[in-house]
Amino acid sequence: MAPQPLKSYLPWSKSPLIINAPMAGFAGHRLATAVSLAGGLGFIGGEPTTDFRAEFTAASEILSSSSLQSHSTNTLPIGVGLLAFVLKIEDVVPLIGEFKPAIAWLFAAKQLDDYATWAKAIREASPETKVWVQVGSVAAAMHVAKTVAPDALCMQGADAGGHGFESGCSIISLLPEATDTLARGGFGEIPLVAAGGIVDGRGVAAALTLGAEGVVMGTRFLASEEVMVHPKYQAAVLEARDGGQVTKRSKLFDCLRGPNVWPEAYDGRSLLVQSYQDHASGVNLLEIQKLHKEAITGEDKGFATGLKGRASIWAGTGCGMVNQVESANNIVENVRKESVAILGKVSML
Repeated sequence: MAPQPLKSYLPWSKSPLIINAPMAGFAGHRLATAVSLAGGLGFIGGEPTTDFRAEFTAASEILSSSSLQSHSTNTLPIGVGLLAFVLKIEDVVPLIGEFKPAIAWLFAAKQLDDYATWAKAIREASPETKVWVQVGSVAAAMHVAKTVAPDALCMQGADAGGHGFESGCSIISLLPEATDTLARGGFGEIPLVAAGGIVDGRGVAAALTLGAEGVVMGTRFLASEEVMVHPKYQAAVLEARDGGQVTKRSKLFDCLRGPNVWPEAYDGRSLLVQSYQDHASGVNLLEIQKLHKEAITGEDKGFATGLKGRASIWAGTGCGMVNQVESANNIVENVRKESVAILGKVSML
């Protein structure tokens, strides 16, 4: 069966479609519902410590009296992100069957073939829930298209904050090549959404012209009122400038707490915190880990401004354009309006 247009199962959404990244530990029900209520697509981020039942229940209560529930989709008008390499199908899928989120977003499986196993279980438990898969290369997109038949693919470029493919490129080349390759392979009907370095209407407009049907923002929502984030973490993101210089992709960030548990294909982009500066200066990893362990027990949890913190501060290269804390509603609406205005100007050239 060919994938459906996004609008067909996201009837409350407005164009361009703005999506908050399912940032595990940061994106909870408050952010997810605020984004969907603004005409976007909100996601709850899921990891082993996430109380999925509590998050789904709280989201259901907020949305129960909203106009979003009047749309006859038979789903909860938000999505949930699932870290496939650490979550267990038997723990999560029954709750998806019970609450029926509109989207289940799969990310970071140990092997690409694991996505097919997850997708089968989700579709059996909740046929109404659409399955999206996040990838960071053209080859991975083709493999997932063939084995999973995803309802959409999230193409994540190398500018993204947090975790992604260690080897990659920006969406400026990733999206067009993926679009062309999928079309040649007979998978051109799969919608693509773009992630990586997008924080404003200019980025949204660019992604749409490159072939995206929706746009994902993570770093921008770290400066939302609804995000779950330590004040010092948020302050460090707001302070950051020249994003390509003050952030770095490295596996070091996943070694701070101990052995790296992420699949081999992944690393993460963080601000250049003191732990990384020490690493670059040749300080022994065991010493860096010791200092990190001491720092995260404090009130600030190892976060600090001035790139002096010990704990990782995941942020994308767009952090230099994130200047103030706003409500998620304002972020979605303002970015949407800005992108529409830019596209209108471009169409007149």
